[in-house]
Amino acid sequence: MALRDLAALLLMLVLAACSMPNASSPGSSLGPTRTATPAPSAPEATPSGPMPARPYAGAAVLQAMRDSRRPGGVPAELQTDEIAAAVANELWTWNGDPWPVLVIGGSCGPSSCSLEVAGTPSNAAGADLYLLSVDPATAAVTVESSDLHGYPAQLNAQLQAIAKDVAPDAIEGLRFASAQWLPTDAGQYLVAYRSGGEEGSPGVDLLIDAASRTLLDHHAV
Repeated sequence: MALRDLAALLLMLVLAACSMPNASSPGSSLGPTRTATPAPSAPEATPSGPMPARPYAGAAVLQAMRDSRRPGGVPAELQTDEIAAAVANELWTWNGDPWPVLVIGGSCGPSSCSLEVAGTPSNAAGADLYLLSVDPATAAVTVESSDLHGYPAQLNAQLQAIAKDVAPDAIEGLRFASAQWLPTDAGQYLVAYRSGGEEGSPGVDLLIDAASRTLLDHHAV
């Protein structure tokens, strides 16, 4: 073999060796290349949200009555299975989860009794509060009023953005004061705008459907 041919053969062998995959290389064919997969992020809460639901059974309400630390507690005549079950049937939460703490207080007059039931979810815009009237003779329970702010606090910015889109003239010169979720209408909120941003100030209430981003009703207060 000529010297020139021998040199060419050696060069080919060196080039072939250099092109072989390295076991320590990330791109080696000896094993799959592993890449880090980012952890999935928690879904962002939206005003349309989950369906409201009633998370309590009568037994939980009855125990909360017995454990009440409110001044005066709950009258003994209201601490029955029938009344507790009727109260539980009226307690809705924004996402169907129970409150971290169920707070109940009550009082009785000559012919009727009243109960105040409240709870505050974690990271909520505020507390949920129900005022109930109770007839101890029949165990009938009626919701007299509700003030429901137990939705995620982060939704306030989204509700304000919707209000600006659907009712810019109605809220001009006013400031966002609060919002309430409605227990039987998923995604609907009563959004309050007030002069000075205070609840007692004059202003306007907007009934908003957040899912469709529409204004259902509004009135001055």
